Amino acid sequence: MNASELLSHCLAKPGAWQDEPWEGDVVVKVGPKIFAFIGDPAKSESVGVKCGKGRDAADEWLARYPDDASASAYIGRHGWNTLRIGGAIPDEEIVEAVDASYTSVVSALPKKDRP
Repeated sequence: MNASELLSHCLAKPGAWQDEPWEGDVVVKVGPKIFAFIGDPAKSESVGVKCGKGRDAADEWLARYPDDASASAYIGRHGWNTLRIGGAIPDEEIVEAVDASYTSVVSALPKKDRP
């Protein structure tokens, strides 16, 4: 799997849309909230996703994949991790992490903004 394929998976989700809030950095949102940080789909080797309600749950990824998972800069304390694509983390687990991030973000949206 590569970042472009992962972006396509993200955009297939109900209500998902692509945004570029920072030049050259693609994110995928549902409603007004980001659920996946892709970066440049042609070059990116990682995805940023919500991996739990806080650092404790997200740290499980770091323990399982110390070389391929890290706390996301600035928002890591809120349960966001950066997962390396093409490393030790199986593609299926990356897809599951993206799906869980989407579900987590959707569940926190006001009902009027949910797809």
